[in-house]
Amino acid sequence: MAPVTASGARRMLRFEGHTCLRQRLVMSTLSGKSVRIENIRADDDEQPGLADYEASFLRLLEKLTNGCTIEINHTGTSVTYHPGTIFGGRIQHECPPSRSIGYFMEAVIALSPFAKHPVELTLTGITNDNVDISADLIRTLLLPQLSRFGIEDGLELKIAKRGAPPLGGGQVVFRCPIVRQLKPLQFIDAGHIKRIRGIAYATRMSPQMANRVVEAARGLLTRYIPDVYIYTDVYKGQESGRSPGYALSLVAESTTNTLLSAECAYQPRKKVTETTPSASQDPFNQVQLTGSNRDAMAVAKPIVDVGPTVSDMLVNDYTFPTPEDLGVRVARLLLHEIKRGGSVDTLSQWLHLLFIALGPEDVGKVRFGSLSPFT
Repeated sequence: MAPVTASGARRMLRFEGHTCLRQRLVMSTLSGKSVRIENIRADDDEQPGLADYEASFLRLLEKLTNGCTIEINHTGTSVTYHPGTIFGGRIQHECPPSRSIGYFMEAVIALSPFAKHPVELTLTGITNDNVDISADLIRTLLLPQLSRFGIEDGLELKIAKRGAPPLGGGQVVFRCPIVRQLKPLQFIDAGHIKRIRGIAYATRMSPQMANRVVEAARGLLTRYIPDVYIYTDVYKGQESGRSPGYALSLVAESTTNTLLSAECAYQPRKKVTETTPSASQDPFNQVQLTGSNRDAMAVAKPIVDVGPTVSDMLVNDYTFPTPEDLGVRVARLLLHEIKRGGSVDTLSQWLHLLFIALGPEDVGKVRFGSLSPFT
């Protein structure tokens, strides 16, 4: 690799598109190199430029660092980011309902150990959905694995309030210490699964919902291993957020402390009450249009048993008729994750790769199963 000159260090990196925007901003902050990202949804006629959650992430970076500069053009399709120093301290941030807290927490976990002061971050928003990692798996999967790199004293994630989609209302408090240097990691032995633990929560719903999810998941998993214990966590009152919901998170632990996970959250199926001019051509919207002018007619009555629309699929991929279906789904996802092998879970592949690259120049080894597109 050619050495980097002084002029090369000041050179701005340029990218195009909204893909991997969060990762590019995190790498820019860690490396201290400025980046310019152009053509962000420039071809989208309805919603060009930055999404609300991406703009919120930029505001969070501004709070977490000191001296950063963010320049956005008037259409929102171009962003120039000059990173500052990762400062840390006490921070409060409200996440938009379009993405859950996990979207913001993943980047914060990658940056917090290198701050000047210990980080105490309070995030409000959605805690569990089917798009981003949930607050439960961050607490039971990602944070325990940071101890392999020497980040453990004072590391904590507390779920103060639950927040189910679409309105959220949850709150988590994240505390992270600072480290001088990461420890090298050599972790290639996956071992054998010895126990499975899980958390099933329910908010603004009957506690029986969580119990039915637990029974269905345990009934499938106990065919393979007897040591299965799933906790139920029922929230009521002010701690239950603004929307009803329930979810299940499972973590399997091996004899070598390998952690493998799976999760899924409940999302109510929406009824179709109105249509757009293109709805008659959309296979996901099975609606009936009457009259000669189809463009001006609305749906006379909703069809109850309708599949998710395209916009719904971007937000949530799963709808379940009963809690038992959700429990069986999560159990099967966990079995599939175990089948993929590796000493690192799919959700934490990126974190291990990043910290190995940021660690000392010793040899780092880790064994992966199938690589995810995110990795």
